[in-house]
Amino acid sequence: MNISFSNYKQYKEYFRQLIDFEREEQIRVYKEEIKKLSGRLREKLGRAILNLKGKDQGKALGGYYLVKFTRKTPFETQINPGDIVLISKGQPETFNPQGIVYEKRLSSITVAFSEKPPRFVYGKNLRIDLYANDVTFQRMEEALDKLKDCHQILEIILGKRKPEFLSFQGKIDFVNKELNSSQKEAVEKALKAKDIFLIHGPPGTGKTTTLVEIILQEIKRGKRVLCCADSNIAVDNLVEALTKYNVKVVRIGNPVRIIPSVLKCSLDYVVRNSESYKKVERIWKEIERLRNQQENFLKPLPQYRRGLSDEEIIKLARFKKGARGVSAKLMKKMADWLLVQFKINDLFQEAKKIEEEIITRVLKDADVLCTTNSTAGSEILENKEFDLVCIDEATQATEPSCIIPIIKGKKIVMAGDHKQLPPTVVSGKAKALEFTLFERFLKLYGKEIKALLKLQYRMHEKIMGFSNKYFYNKALISHHSVAHHTIADLNLKLNRLFQMEPQFREICKPENVCVFIDTKGKYPEKRKKDSSSWQNPGEAKLVKEILNALVQIGVNTKDIGIITPYDDQCDILKRYLEIKDLEIKTVDGFQGREKEIIIVSFVRSNKKGEIGFLEDLRRLNVCLTRARKKLIIVGDSFTLSKNKFYKLLIEYFKENGKIIKLN
Repeated sequence: MNISFSNYKQYKEYFRQLIDFEREEQIRVYKEEIKKLSGRLREKLGRAILNLKGKDQGKALGGYYLVKFTRKTPFETQINPGDIVLISKGQPETFNPQGIVYEKRLSSITVAFSEKPPRFVYGKNLRIDLYANDVTFQRMEEALDKLKDCHQILEIILGKRKPEFLSFQGKIDFVNKELNSSQKEAVEKALKAKDIFLIHGPPGTGKTTTLVEIILQEIKRGKRVLCCADSNIAVDNLVEALTKYNVKVVRIGNPVRIIPSVLKCSLDYVVRNSESYKKVERIWKEIERLRNQQENFLKPLPQYRRGLSDEEIIKLARFKKGARGVSAKLMKKMADWLLVQFKINDLFQEAKKIEEEIITRVLKDADVLCTTNSTAGSEILENKEFDLVCIDEATQATEPSCIIPIIKGKKIVMAGDHKQLPPTVVSGKAKALEFTLFERFLKLYGKEIKALLKLQYRMHEKIMGFSNKYFYNKALISHHSVAHHTIADLNLKLNRLFQMEPQFREICKPENVCVFIDTKGKYPEKRKKDSSSWQNPGEAKLVKEILNALVQIGVNTKDIGIITPYDDQCDILKRYLEIKDLEIKTVDGFQGREKEIIIVSFVRSNKKGEIGFLEDLRRLNVCLTRARKKLIIVGDSFTLSKNKFYKLLIEYFKENGKIIKLN
């Protein structure tokens, strides 16, 4: 959806309304679900866990309180590390304590709390519910307000001024000597850009690698760089890539949401391991000692205070007097509590001041700061400016999300692929948010501000072929190292192929890189009562048989991924295939991932030829570009062929792969 704007006010109001729609819908969905659905049903949907017992696990990095919730029986859940959850005794309310999931295992989930949680959290018969929060929406709105003062970028966003390029003199000394020609060209163009530049990175072409090179080149020139992405995992991937080089990287964000391999780069870790922080630790020990001492006194709660001010309590105690029905003894105990509290307050302010000084120094000394789009709007980066702001996976972030870091930069480089899935938008009224800022810039200024990465290092050329033709105008080339690779490279026991039924033998043969298994009319789709999703148990059973055949010839399940567009089908597959290392996800969950072998279950099978949201071809593109060495599709040719694009896909498999019709 390409909307043009005549002025800032129009732009701001348009996106403010979309933000409100999305905020309201997200909160409504969670509140309504918690209110209407039983705990057991919400647990079945994967958004709650029941019958838990809480146990204190001490503190995590950043001073967060950890509580481990366990039960004897394992649980399946959509709740993952980094998610916000509510803890309750049964029926959750919005005032219940909120925490962030720190770790998840088969029968335990550890939650981090910013403040010490209430006592009941350490008890039995507890419930955890997935919840939403408002912080990101607030930061989007704040960024829209501040955009009016960023005249240069605002004019480019509104289409009032074309992006400019600088003349660039001298040869670039590339840090990464293994960059290919299209990556080098992208780096050169990005360095020449004065305002905006886009890197279009189709699957497997190394867009993050290219972005990292741009960052390294700008650091060499003494530039201050901020790197962002919409998700924590995408930010951590950037940090991992940058730490391979001799640069100071600081990862800003909640330590609970940062993967262990980059935790040493986190701001909390760097601050806590600095020499100056030892004094802070001594102060906190003294605060803890004073708090223990306070337990011997009486906290001046309203029922004891009876309208007396702190000063009045201390004065009365000094003269050993009582007042308003409070004895002199109780007055003394309250005064002692207050005097200790004053010391605690002074020490707290001293610790906070030292921490702020350390943080300021760490941020100043860093070559590059990395954080999510949302956290770029946090207090830590308030009023900070950067010579360059890079946004990775920019086509998976909404426009208001990208504005949060953009207002901090003089120059913006965005990397993404608008031919894959757009940002996730919950509200039907806010669907316009799926049109990203990356796409807006493309519509406004075209190829002038974009570089396409052309050499891909993931897929066999036959797997790449269909997407290359219909999504990327035949611009992609397979690197020689992957162009003809097959599962024969996986050290398989291929002699076992002859022990299989003919159809499974054909599916598993290494030379059959692209396989379409036609279930035409054999397994009709189904829909559960009260569900908007679809499932196909017959396809799920077939996928299990295919998986067993692959395992029989020696394929490791960690090398296999199973993708389906529908949540309900995903649930069935997980029930049928209880294998630890096997990844089974929806299309959205597999974006950015890859496996040696991918099995796709399309689910839809009906006489009307209805395929629903499979018509979103970007979803199809993601499905087709996750596999490295073998792509197996399970689908009903009759139903799918009613859509001309899927008909072309089946024809492609006929010409370049193998069509298998079930017996």
